[in-house]
Amino acid sequence: MLTKTSQVLSDGTKISDLIYPDTREVQMRVLSDPEIYQMEMEKIFGKTWVLLGHESEIPNVNDFMVRDIGGDSVIVTRDKNDDIHVSLNVCPHRGMRVALTDCGNAQIHKCIYHGWAFRPNGDFIGSPVKRECMHGNILPESELGLKKARSVLYGGLIFATWNIDGPSFDEFLGDAKWYYDILFLRSDKGMEVLGPPQRFIVNANWKTAGEQSAADGFHTLTLHRWLGEVGNYAKKGDAAAEESDEPDLTPEMYGVEISSPHGHALRCIDLARKIRRLTGLEPDDLSIQEKLNALPPAGMTKDMVEQLARNLSEDQLKVLTTMPPQVGGMFPNILFGFVYIPQPDGSVVGSMTLHTYIPRGPNKLEFCNWIFAEKDAPEELREKMLKQTIQLFGTSGMVEQDDSDTWPHMTLSAKGAMGKHMTLKYQAVYETGKPEGWPGPGIVNEGFTKDDTQWHWWLYWNELMSAE
Repeated sequence: MLTKTSQVLSDGTKISDLIYPDTREVQMRVLSDPEIYQMEMEKIFGKTWVLLGHESEIPNVNDFMVRDIGGDSVIVTRDKNDDIHVSLNVCPHRGMRVALTDCGNAQIHKCIYHGWAFRPNGDFIGSPVKRECMHGNILPESELGLKKARSVLYGGLIFATWNIDGPSFDEFLGDAKWYYDILFLRSDKGMEVLGPPQRFIVNANWKTAGEQSAADGFHTLTLHRWLGEVGNYAKKGDAAAEESDEPDLTPEMYGVEISSPHGHALRCIDLARKIRRLTGLEPDDLSIQEKLNALPPAGMTKDMVEQLARNLSEDQLKVLTTMPPQVGGMFPNILFGFVYIPQPDGSVVGSMTLHTYIPRGPNKLEFCNWIFAEKDAPEELREKMLKQTIQLFGTSGMVEQDDSDTWPHMTLSAKGAMGKHMTLKYQAVYETGKPEGWPGPGIVNEGFTKDDTQWHWWLYWNELMSAE
């Protein structure tokens, strides 16, 4: 049980005592403690903006889908005015879930228990046997609707929060929005989902995946080492390189990383090597337009790049064509990947994917994976993107099999009498700052990937968990 002072656990430990700022460590207890998990449902998922899906999943009037904000089931609907609404999936009469299917189309959402009915926007319609007034007359009907969350559309993505009077979505993103706009607001028509999201359960605490999504590049060298040894990422034709113990992924570890005081993170990876391979020319000798023609952004074709100048600033185009954000996350539980997948013929196919790690208990998370394409992308490209994204980043994808194997081990380690007192260490620190001429905002560092982005993730976690 929590004590009356919510920042203190029942054994007297303060949440803030689990984070060691001087040495950049986090006590592993945070990955298994049921008390901490219950606090997170209120202080993290009850206060921040949470991704629920994409508007293209509910394209028609009265379409709905059931998703989760932390431990709360919510109904996401589109009404007759084309507006998106997010309501708690709990009947205010006796607490029964109202929507019992994952998705569908309904003009009225009716609770099967006592028949209370609600509009797609959550407003109360009435109860059975109207003349008997079975909902009573103590409370006005305006107070009998489903509890409504605050929601926003960003690039077609649906976010919601229970923090009705808290920071706006733009304030929540802060400086990181400048970079996210490069990904999600770059085209005229925007993105759409390629089918429903893939979902599976992992026996792990949600933070094991959440903190990794804060741009952990280091693990790629070891956990995903095979990417540099087999398939299209492998070294080919260079005898000296093939004899080296250094995986071909090492150059991908250099770039620019952006941290955020709100735990958001982006890894911006240099495109120079890819452009040289495709053109045989030095990128510095090419204009922005020539770079875009040689290597369109992940998920775009050469015919689509003209849209970029209409939607992005010159500085954003500079980043997009030199060192664009390719992987990273949004606090608390989102990972994005806008990556370039090499093909056997030397060409490149882009992948656009988003993961969320939905908490299902102290020792369980639900992995949810969306695959996207631009709405006006040609069908052939969409099919390639879907296939290759599933193979690499889907629920059975080669990359995700690696990642989802580590998280349960970390969670189990955090349960031991000794293990829970061990610490997660984030002591590889940038000492460089932003590269000369870097046009974007935020906490920017250049060089080999370090731990700064994940450490900022934990600092924001601590700020929210320690707040009154």
